[in-house]
Amino acid sequence: MTSLNAAASLLNGLGLRLAALLAFAPQNGLRHYLKAMQETDQTFKNLYHWNPFDAALLLPYFAVMIILAIYGLHRYTLVYIYYKYRKNYNPNPPRHFDDLPLVTVQLPIFNEQFVIDRLIEAVCAMEYPSEKLEIQVLDDSTDETKEVAAGIVERYAALGHPIVYIHRTNRYGYKAGALDAGLKVAKGEYVAIFDADFVPPTDWLMKVIHHFAEPEIGMVQTRWTHLNRDYSMLTQIEAILLDGHFVLEHGARFRSGDFFNFNGTAGMWRIQAIADGGGWQHDTLTEDTDLSYRSQLAGWKFKYLPEVECPAELPIEMTAFKTQQARWAKGLIQTSIKVLPLMFKSKVPRRIKIEAVYHLTANLSYPLMIIMTALLMPAMIVRFYQGWFQMLLIDFPLFTASSFSIAVFYLASERELYPKTWMKTFLYLPFLMALGIGLTVTNTKAVVEALLGIKSPFARTPKYRVAKKGEVTHAAKYRKRLMLAPWIELFIGTYFLMAIVYTFSNHNYFTAPFLILFVIGYWYTGLMSLLQGRFERWRGGGANTDESSPKPFPVGV
Repeated sequence: MTSLNAAASLLNGLGLRLAALLAFAPQNGLRHYLKAMQETDQTFKNLYHWNPFDAALLLPYFAVMIILAIYGLHRYTLVYIYYKYRKNYNPNPPRHFDDLPLVTVQLPIFNEQFVIDRLIEAVCAMEYPSEKLEIQVLDDSTDETKEVAAGIVERYAALGHPIVYIHRTNRYGYKAGALDAGLKVAKGEYVAIFDADFVPPTDWLMKVIHHFAEPEIGMVQTRWTHLNRDYSMLTQIEAILLDGHFVLEHGARFRSGDFFNFNGTAGMWRIQAIADGGGWQHDTLTEDTDLSYRSQLAGWKFKYLPEVECPAELPIEMTAFKTQQARWAKGLIQTSIKVLPLMFKSKVPRRIKIEAVYHLTANLSYPLMIIMTALLMPAMIVRFYQGWFQMLLIDFPLFTASSFSIAVFYLASERELYPKTWMKTFLYLPFLMALGIGLTVTNTKAVVEALLGIKSPFARTPKYRVAKKGEVTHAAKYRKRLMLAPWIELFIGTYFLMAIVYTFSNHNYFTAPFLILFVIGYWYTGLMSLLQGRFERWRGGGANTDESSPKPFPVGV
């Protein structure tokens, strides 16, 4: 403590001296320096003058940059809120049930033959009185999964587990329709939901159920962890992205009293909260977020338990990852169009409404990125004749707000989860930012479709039961056909490479590292989408005759 006090005293002394220097320094010192710096860069003085054409290019360009910077500043805000309300959380339920209630566990699946046995085995092993438990396997499958799942359910039912198999043939409402159909025959007062690639721990139900002893709690969400985090560079980056969502976004929103969402799996609902929110509806691709907002608007409180983990499988192929991200992007915009008018009309505090706007509209940044991409090269050419100082003075603050916030956000989340090893996240940050850029094409298509009201089917994320490097995958079974998106990504990556060449030819080295992220991102997503299946063929010595490309094609891929 003595050394800490001494250090604090030293810092205070330095601070006082700095304050004195600033107080007695000439008031126009900094202003004079900036003016001098600007006046030294007169390469094109008397050669360049503003004109309407340049303004027509630069005004939209800076408008887009400012909007992206606003969303970037919101990331800083989430980090601040998380640490501000960090202690506003008690992981222990304030009370317990004297008599455990009846719980229904729903397992919605669709063509999941490689993981369904692992899921059912984990759920049947959960610690909960069998007379108070009901397990529903809600199967909409159209392939061999039907026979596989039915056989597994029959085997566990014969062993005395309270499990039933429900198969639909029409897929009406997709996942939301399956969950709603299951609720109509459910016996429980509470319902836990797990997707096919999840492996809930044995004590999951007992850790969650007692939080519902508080009568105002309508939903409890737990934190996803990752079975195959170390499988590849892609899965490492996916894990960091999800960690940021579950640590900072959920943590900040829950602890500060803002609305947050059920993630579609690894959570439990009070069935009355589902009913009061209007039930499962399938007019958006993110039925979980849609119901979450409607239920909270109906007055129910949600709870997030970051210390309760539920492992799951990350997509191992670029096409599967892009399918997942496009579905989420489109679904959130659909939900914003549907839910935000209800939010604005409600009596919830303005702070909650503002946070809901940020949450549900964040994916608008993808079409804005496309606009910025189209204007980037013309804007660079026009601004070259204005001098480098003006470019640096304007671009650096916008870059710091929009892009540097990504690094701060994900470093903070990894530091919370892995205080001893979080520094290695620095190695993944350039690739994380590049991958986010590379998703722009498919996610922009998804967002535009949502804005135009274009409907599309629920595109599932394939799961292959792969956890370790080198394991043989069954990816060919559910691999989707590729369309134009990868070629567009490669074209845009080449466009940014030309921009880099232009910057070097004009000695504008400051922007080159930023542009390199765009090249890497677009080329990485494009090439991995085109070559993903070919890696396995090259290793295996031939084509896989089991590969299929079922329609409908996944969103945005």
